[in-house]
Amino acid sequence: MARDKAIVTKTMKRVKSKDTSIEIALRKALWKKGFRYRKNCAKLPGKPDIIIPKYKIAIFCDSEFFHGKDWDKLKLQLQRGNNADYWIKKIERNRQRDRENEKKLMFLGWNVVRFWGKDIANDVNECVRVVEEKIFDIYVSDD
Repeated sequence: MARDKAIVTKTMKRVKSKDTSIEIALRKALWKKGFRYRKNCAKLPGKPDIIIPKYKIAIFCDSEFFHGKDWDKLKLQLQRGNNADYWIKKIERNRQRDRENEKKLMFLGWNVVRFWGKDIANDVNECVRVVEEKIFDIYVSDD
């Protein structure tokens, strides 16, 4: 079934790159636990969604589609859809850029944490626990 191009365009224009519902949910949960952060730090590679400067933690809140969760499965679905070449190239480039930015951040001494949007939506407290564990790991490795 072909989709109306105007509807697709309108839908894609509504996709936000910052202050998404998953980012806001995670930020609120982190703040409630006493973590102070900065958001969308343009000075760092990849412009992390959230950074906790005190611990040098960069957090990315990735959407499953644009960042290619279960890529092999998603790629097969895209191959059967419209404009397959465009979407496959776009998502593969996004995934490659994610890896490059992660390496750059690690080289700069940052600890990178990535969450899938559905993981945040389903259990934000578990995501906060992951951040807490990362902080614990940082302190243990400093000793």
